Amino acid sequence: MSAGQIHALIPAAGRGSRFGGSVLKQYLPVCGKAVIVHALKVLQHHPLISGITVVLAENDRWFEAAVGPLATAVGTVTGGATRAQSVTNGLRFIAQRHPATEWVLIHDAARPCLPPDCLDQLLEKGMRQTDGGILAIPVGDTLKCAGQDQEIAATVDRRELWAAQTPQLFPLSELSEAMDAAQQQGRELTDEASAMEFAGFRPRLIMGSAANIKITSPGDLDLVEAWLSRLSNLPRVQQA
Repeated sequence: MSAGQIHALIPAAGRGSRFGGSVLKQYLPVCGKAVIVHALKVLQHHPLISGITVVLAENDRWFEAAVGPLATAVGTVTGGATRAQSVTNGLRFIAQRHPATEWVLIHDAARPCLPPDCLDQLLEKGMRQTDGGILAIPVGDTLKCAGQDQEIAATVDRRELWAAQTPQLFPLSELSEAMDAAQQQGRELTDEASAMEFAGFRPRLIMGSAANIKITSPGDLDLVEAWLSRLSNLPRVQQA
């Protein structure tokens, strides 16, 4: 698999309503750089990834200032009202501007702590599967199903449950068709793997990491800073 066949897509057009604040969470500083810069750099330096496209909100006014020189190294496209619409716009942009692309790697702008060895594993194992693959970790906590008044209605068997992460890796054409079909049917897509599942594909679960935190609340920033400091001191494990 040549490097020209893999393109990374970063959806960054969301408003971050759960996080709050006047600055979008992907542009907040952590360890001296914007969150999105950390997310971009691990992808930018991977030898198998030939390019990166970032999906921005129509009125985004932070991206260029936040990422600095990186702004000239990535493509940008305007997103839509939902994540699914933004990803669809990004997929169409990649297909038009980078027609040699066969695989697309989608990664959250708010996941700045992706361990490089997890990315290596996803690319190595995911491209062996015709349906692609995603990073995920087995659920470790006991899960409860709540009733109407927040009483415990049931305990959920967690033995086959995994928490999905990003990056998620899929063939570009199949994901584009799956996203279009799911949206036409009014399906609610919580991630890109959901669209592939609705289309009948079965992507592989590939072990992720607890370090691969998605920032959803202000308290997550302290965890991210701690993990980034730790990851920067760890040697990278190269895959054969």
